[in-house]
Amino acid sequence: MPKYYEDKEEDHRACAGIREDFKACLLQHDCVVKEGKMPSECLKEGHCKALQTSFFECKRSMVSLLQS
Repeated sequence: MPKYYEDKEEDHRACAGIREDFKACLLQHDCVVKEGKMPSECLKEGHCKALQTSFFECKRSMVSLLQS
């Protein structure tokens, strides 16, 4: 198992993998790390847009399943 998964709680929520990737993208982005901005500010600037869209689509598919 990869090192970054050791001693980590399992996340059984919907879209957990995409959520983790999206979070890591934002927190490790130069916008946050070097410029010292809040992750929400970096999102508004369009950083990690592909993962944001994927996470939204995943969550939306969960809502669609509940409505069916």
